[in-house]
Amino acid sequence: MNIKIDSRKVKKGDIFVALRTLNNDGHDYIEDAIKNGASKIIAEYGSYDIDYEIVNNTREYLAAYLKENYYDLIKDIKLIGVTGTNGKTTSCFSLYQALNILGIKSAYIGTIGFYMDEFVSKLNNTTPELLDIYELLIECKKNNVKVVVMEVSSHALSMNRVEGLLFDTAIFTNLTQDHLDYHKTLENYRKEKEKLFDMCKNAIINIDDDNSKYFIKDRNNNYTYGKNESDYIIKNIKLTENGSSFSVKHKGKEVNYKTKLLGEYNIYNLLNVIVYLDTIGICDEAKVEVISKINHPSGRMEIIDYKNNKIIIDYAHSPDAVNKIISSVKSFAKSRIITIVGCGGNRDRSKRPLMVREALKSDYAILTSDNPRNENQSAIFEDMIYGVESDNFEIVYDRSEAIYKGIKMLKDGDILLILGKGHEDYQIIGDKKYHFSDREEVLKYIL
Repeated sequence: MNIKIDSRKVKKGDIFVALRTLNNDGHDYIEDAIKNGASKIIAEYGSYDIDYEIVNNTREYLAAYLKENYYDLIKDIKLIGVTGTNGKTTSCFSLYQALNILGIKSAYIGTIGFYMDEFVSKLNNTTPELLDIYELLIECKKNNVKVVVMEVSSHALSMNRVEGLLFDTAIFTNLTQDHLDYHKTLENYRKEKEKLFDMCKNAIINIDDDNSKYFIKDRNNNYTYGKNESDYIIKNIKLTENGSSFSVKHKGKEVNYKTKLLGEYNIYNLLNVIVYLDTIGICDEAKVEVISKINHPSGRMEIIDYKNNKIIIDYAHSPDAVNKIISSVKSFAKSRIITIVGCGGNRDRSKRPLMVREALKSDYAILTSDNPRNENQSAIFEDMIYGVESDNFEIVYDRSEAIYKGIKMLKDGDILLILGKGHEDYQIIGDKKYHFSDREEVLKYIL
């Protein structure tokens, strides 16, 4: 492609578009782009020694340019967009697995990376910049991919990272408090997510979520699911430490399913798969077989067996996500649940005590660091324990030590939950990323 937004990738003759992002302003890198051979600059201000154009909004320019010059290359790929506070990754990755099992070649774009056939690369954002999405979709087209399942974040919708793309299907998982450091209010957060449902033909919606009504648009073909009255009704849920079983009633017919995935909330995630497969005409027998084969994505309810204990690593980093994982584990726990959790720096402070209140619903909690960034760790802990009256917790500043302490505390049958980072293999301290993996730390101590 002859257009770039990263000055380091500019080659002779390329157009460089100066985008503003959350942490950077592309205008600061225009001179670097010129040195690397850019033939034209698209900016919102300034004057330059080479051909340039000043526009009101460089994002709008980029979206229009890509649509005009490259959309024909990708228009035949069926896009499925999944949005919501929790469940995006598991819903997306499960659907990606299901389609490939059925022989429908598919790719996945989201939090844990870009998958096509198998893992290809990490991504900087849950939903990449629009130019990056086009590049990934063009790569998918070259490899005969028919469907791309993509996580669509509220940040991406707010910053027009999917502008101009047409989605065959949009999926709404749920909406709870998160990212209010950016969106300020829950209403703003919801409205950004709603945008996806103005970009699609079909919509799959969790009717049990209080916000579901906002995602049911008259312009779409809407398919609802949940325990309540809906198109697809979830029934007969049974949870064990080895998986779950449930049934789905649709148009008077009830179908029984079994899955390796743990927890009731993952049954909701799988409903997105079941409903979508139903809309494309997959028979019940095939859906039952496919659901039984789906695996957890990396860092989502990832279980490591240790003696007579289970250590579970999960990305849960919102109050609702912590609540759901602890509630699910309680349904099969034979002994104590110990939870390790932290809160990120330079992020929504109001959710910190809410996170801890949920964590304290386990038998014991160890509060520790989780990407403190440029914020003082002591100040983060002060926010976390604000208003907490129970004493079934302790603070351990170093996350590695917290994991080690949690493992040492385990008695026969206990379960250790290590929450917040999941698949991530880094800690952000100050402005630097340091290698750190919860999974690697656990294996270091138990092997």
